Amino acid sequence: PPGPSVRLWGLAKPNCTFTALKPSCLSAQFRRPGDYIIGGLFPFGMDTINLTARSEPTLIVCERLFVDGLIWALGMKFAIDEINNSTSLLPGVQLGYDIYDTCFEPLAALQPSLLFVTQNGTTGIDIECNYTDYQPRVTAVIGPHKSDLCLLTAKLFSFFLIPQVSYGASSEKLSNKELYPSFYRTVPSDKNLVEAVVLLLNEYGWNWIATIGSDDEYGQGAQELFLSTIGNGSICIAYEGLIPSDLTDPKAEKQLEETIQYINRTNVNIIVLFAFQQPAQALLEQSIKMGLSKKVWIGTEAWLLSDIAASIPNIQSIGTVLGFIMKANPVPGFQKYIANLLSSVQQDEFCQKSREFYSHMSSDMLGTQCKQCDHISLHDISSILSHTQIQPVYIAAYSVAHALHRALGCTHQGCPKASIRSWQLLHFMDTVPFTVNGQSFRFDDSHGTNTGYKLIFWQWENGSLTHLPVGDYQESLYLNKSLIQFHTTDQKPTSECFRECEPGQIRQIKGFHLCCYDCTDCPENTFCSSKGEWSPARSTQCYDRSERYLRWNEPLTAGLLISMSIIISLVCLTAVLFVKNLNTPLVQASGGNLNLFALFALTLMCLSSCLFIGKPTNNLCMMQQVVYALCLNACFSTFLTKSLEIALLTEFPRCAHTALPWVTPNRAWLIVALCLLTECLCCFCYLHLGPDYVLPDYSSLPTEVLLICSTASWLAFALMHGYNACLAFICFLCTFMVHTSGKKYNMARGITFTILIYFIIWIFFVAIFATLRTVLRSVVQISTILMVSLGIVGTYYLPKCYILLLKPDLNREDYFQYTTKEEPEGDPQ
Repeated sequence: PPGPSVRLWGLAKPNCTFTALKPSCLSAQFRRPGDYIIGGLFPFGMDTINLTARSEPTLIVCERLFVDGLIWALGMKFAIDEINNSTSLLPGVQLGYDIYDTCFEPLAALQPSLLFVTQNGTTGIDIECNYTDYQPRVTAVIGPHKSDLCLLTAKLFSFFLIPQVSYGASSEKLSNKELYPSFYRTVPSDKNLVEAVVLLLNEYGWNWIATIGSDDEYGQGAQELFLSTIGNGSICIAYEGLIPSDLTDPKAEKQLEETIQYINRTNVNIIVLFAFQQPAQALLEQSIKMGLSKKVWIGTEAWLLSDIAASIPNIQSIGTVLGFIMKANPVPGFQKYIANLLSSVQQDEFCQKSREFYSHMSSDMLGTQCKQCDHISLHDISSILSHTQIQPVYIAAYSVAHALHRALGCTHQGCPKASIRSWQLLHFMDTVPFTVNGQSFRFDDSHGTNTGYKLIFWQWENGSLTHLPVGDYQESLYLNKSLIQFHTTDQKPTSECFRECEPGQIRQIKGFHLCCYDCTDCPENTFCSSKGEWSPARSTQCYDRSERYLRWNEPLTAGLLISMSIIISLVCLTAVLFVKNLNTPLVQASGGNLNLFALFALTLMCLSSCLFIGKPTNNLCMMQQVVYALCLNACFSTFLTKSLEIALLTEFPRCAHTALPWVTPNRAWLIVALCLLTECLCCFCYLHLGPDYVLPDYSSLPTEVLLICSTASWLAFALMHGYNACLAFICFLCTFMVHTSGKKYNMARGITFTILIYFIIWIFFVAIFATLRTVLRSVVQISTILMVSLGIVGTYYLPKCYILLLKPDLNREDYFQYTTKEEPEGDPQ
């Protein structure tokens, strides 16, 4: 009679039923005695029964058979049988194996893992202070497949330093050798996979994407690694989410619906999916059900090769599917081995012998729990067999065998059957490369083997799916773009939050996504290779700057020179008039020869404005301030003598008799000389502490470099000009309160107004000069000098010229003589 039907789950279409002619003994093929036992953890089944309702620590049973896991387990059996038949690798030594089901469930994987660390020959774990001489039941462990199971079991095996080689766990967390010193894997880390995905996205300029992971260690770890890899780079995440890995959860369908809705709202065209077969299938089915527009799906080996996903009705409507799978060569002889094995397990004699081997492995212990395997035929798994990657399992078994070969010190003649502790294999697994079928392998610093990836494309022809290789990744990405047929037939799909800015443009962030931006033209002078160059808006070329300063041939310069000539002429005419009337009371009362000295200083001060015209040099910058300060000091020192004279006569009449001789014209020259000497000392300090120097200003003008005289020491500058300001302030204090009768000339008023004009001009000068950053700086300085000169001439000398020319009758001694306060100011009544 026919045997019972079996529900298979793997790379074939789901929920198909197959019936073997009669039960076989395939379930008895996963134990074999030997000199050294290799443990195996493989997912024969999936979908544990009533795990949430489990109230007692009973055996965990899986509901469905997972054919891929079965084939992986047979791959380990094939590798060990091949090693045992080899005359060079472990001659004279027989490896045994003990393989158990994990059901993709950590609780199910924990039970056989505990069995593996029991004391050899017993079912108990000894509690010892030092486990150096402890001999566990197994020498090494192959598996499990999933990362979350490895994170659990690796801590257990690492305590005993039992070598554990996974054939599928890719989580980057497992690269931590401090936490998992005895964990190895024959697949690349997720870090390598993520780097390949990022390179693919950059190759096509896709920078606005969604990333989705299954809610398990693989999906969460890969997605977290992906997000940290792109960082603040050129890829922007429009949506990141997790989909349930437990599809029996009542909330699972709602979560899938919300995920599709979020993707629809973001308008992305690229979806990166890190998930295993079942969550990926559920998401794809939901996207078709909700009418999600065609996208580019970038997948991984965990679901990309699955015929389950490919068999979803209307699956072609999802768009373009690309993804990376690990590079793996076919294992020679494996399919023939499986065919012979599945044929042999139908024979009673073979099964009897197998059960004898099985009984030698302590039959009272935990069983393999793969009763459904007894109802599998070659026809049932032939299509799955051609897809499944066996090489990682095959290499894992050979890595342990090669380490054992070196630990035992084997030769071609044989291997000594010495007692080897598990931890003794670690040194050889870390340091020694090994060769399998002519291909060399070696565990890297993180205990992994990076064999690289192939990029495959889902190609549909007449409803049939082909996994077409279109590129590969091994540190760098190679693409054959001509083989990729996107669902947008005319051109490659675009998915951009931003576009690459053209040369001469800059990114301007928009919205709340920090990596989304618009491209705006670069302002002037934001693209240049040196300060001596400039560039126009949106320029990619630099031009030399021209020098800018107040030139002799400019119209503005001509206007200033004309103004200077007029003022100098006015000063000279005043001097001539004063020379002609030198001995008159007015000129003598104003200071006599001191007036001529002051007018000469004013002429030099006007001429000093020429130092501000033309290309500045360090010497010119230094002379500008020194000449101006000395000329102004010479003028103010003559006012000081007159101011002191007026103050003595009007405010200190009792001291006037003794002090007046020191401010009269004969001795006033001593005060003038003393003032000039003091100013010379201030100028010397200015030159010593830091005179003005030429400074190129690149920021004030867009296309030119402005040459300005910059102040090196503001202290010296303030000392030099501040001394003149002090003289002016003393003159002001001595004269501003002086009153005279209407019958006498008020000499003090001219000095007061002169000083007031000087201070007003300097206040405006400082306010304008401090904020001006153009060639007008020199214009302002020249204008200040000329206005101060004109102010002195206009308020002090021109009124006297008026009297000399138009009121000569007032040019008498009594009109210009000051009287002391004891005398009455008016006529007696």
